[in-house]
Amino acid sequence: MTIQQLEYVLAVDRHRHFGHAAEACFVTQPTLSAQIHKLERELDVVIFDRSKMPVIPTEIGSQLIEQAKRVVSESKGIYEMIANLKGNISGIIKLGIIPTLAPYLLHLFIRKFLEKFPNVQLQVEELITEEIIKRLRNDELDLGIVVTPMQEQGIIEKPMFYEKFYAYLSEGHELLQKKEIDVKDLMGDDFWVLQQGHCFRDQVLSICDQNKFQRMNFHYESGSLEGLKNMVNRYKGITLLPELATFDLTESEKLRLRPFGGEEPTREVSIVLTRSFLKKRLVELLYEEITEAIPKEMTSKAHGKIVKFK
Repeated sequence: MTIQQLEYVLAVDRHRHFGHAAEACFVTQPTLSAQIHKLERELDVVIFDRSKMPVIPTEIGSQLIEQAKRVVSESKGIYEMIANLKGNISGIIKLGIIPTLAPYLLHLFIRKFLEKFPNVQLQVEELITEEIIKRLRNDELDLGIVVTPMQEQGIIEKPMFYEKFYAYLSEGHELLQKKEIDVKDLMGDDFWVLQQGHCFRDQVLSICDQNKFQRMNFHYESGSLEGLKNMVNRYKGITLLPELATFDLTESEKLRLRPFGGEEPTREVSIVLTRSFLKKRLVELLYEEITEAIPKEMTSKAHGKIVKFK
């Protein structure tokens, strides 16, 4: 049994297709298939049911795959341990980040981080929370930046900062007469939200009365906060923006922001990892760089009232 054979098994489990797994491992399909077959003969088990399409693990194969994940992870940890002992800050970090954070957070820390650690390669993908968790579990990502708490089994949450929600209003909107708004002010029929699948939509709905909200006539649902902001700028309406998204507004746009009265709803932003995560030193350095790039007051949990969702 070799680490390479176990990595081939994990690739087939991820892709559920021998050909696609071979492409991902940069080998030919006959090579990958032969190595997995050799492992099956050695262990006297069948790991994958090849009669199904896509291929699926057998019952014993599923248990073997879970053990293989741990073995492969521990083997990679040897390289990390040696690098740390030598004082080398290098390697690849595969990071997933949700779309309502990426445009407003990444530019605050990436350049400085890479200037400090030029031998680190940072690979970033914008993904919804559900996909980030899935890829973390499959060892396709090293860490994610998402909104918490989630309380996902086997996932570690490291809170970094807290950002408030602000109402963003169109020119001439009647709510501009108020210095602060109430949740009930969001119950009009000109309130615009993100499409299904975005966690920010769930956070916004958590602020509101769900029953009333579900009966509203949504004029527009966008895939991005910039889309919502542009619709508010052009037409009559109101949307919510998280705090980081307000930093780059023009001065005239900032005049159309309104905070909430009372306890201001706030979302918690965290780095998330699996319990068996590697690259601990790189993750610590990235965590420090992000929290240093954020206004100090936003790193305090007292910044507002955390909105829980799902």
